[in-house]
Amino acid sequence: MNDYLQLIGLTLIGGLISLSVAVLLLSKRKLAEALAHYTTPFAAGALLGAVFLDLLKDGIEKTSSDTVLLATLIGMLIFFFTERFLRWFHHHHEHEDENATKPLIIAGDTLHNALDGVAIAAAFLLNPATGIVTTIAVAAHEIPQEIGDFGLLLKKGMSRRNVILVNIGSALGTTVAGVITYALGSADTLPIGFLLGLSAGFLLYIAASDIIPELHEHSKTKRLFDWQPMLLLLGVLVVGLSVNLAHRYIQDDSKKEYIQAEGYLPHIDDSGHDHTE
Repeated sequence: MNDYLQLIGLTLIGGLISLSVAVLLLSKRKLAEALAHYTTPFAAGALLGAVFLDLLKDGIEKTSSDTVLLATLIGMLIFFFTERFLRWFHHHHEHEDENATKPLIIAGDTLHNALDGVAIAAAFLLNPATGIVTTIAVAAHEIPQEIGDFGLLLKKGMSRRNVILVNIGSALGTTVAGVITYALGSADTLPIGFLLGLSAGFLLYIAASDIIPELHEHSKTKRLFDWQPMLLLLGVLVVGLSVNLAHRYIQDDSKKEYIQAEGYLPHIDDSGHDHTE
């Protein structure tokens, strides 16, 4: 039960962030857009850091590199065809009903959040440290993503109240998908290495296909290094430090508790006697 509560807490972080952003967007639009302007390059770096410094490395430790890399490719293809289908559906029905774009935006956001939940749960099944790092990366890209989605919903005529309600419902997709993934089995029964590769593919596609091209498109300077590349590098650095700290303290503590519970570490009392059975 404690593991479920920890997982639910991790998957709700992104939802709470997006809800806060939604409220900020509705009350102070310029501030929200400025926030997205700076968090977008940071999110790209955070996603790349999580993929290459944590998920792929842990996946290869769990299973063969061929399996993990194949899963990464499959994850990218799934996201590509899902996004392509949603855009095809939107353009195909655009002339029939302009309001059809609203449920399409909501469905796309909910699916996106559900895949985030799978990524967090797969990482958490391996160990809490990887779960926390993945949550940081997911939460970082939630901010610019949600600002864009809510801006579209407001332009389509949705009321502010309904925008917040939709955000809450969509954010729960992360928690539901995460709990279902976790409930399907433990790290011993699920193909965790494959799932980590799949999750890496999801996050890599978001960074390489959605965020980084947007950074190039909106760049107003011809300089090689300005504040956007610096923020991208900062995102990589923050996640890299988080990986190091999380695996050093959280993972080591969890291993120590497990080994002690199994009776492999000595239990020393105040007098210095070993009571290990």
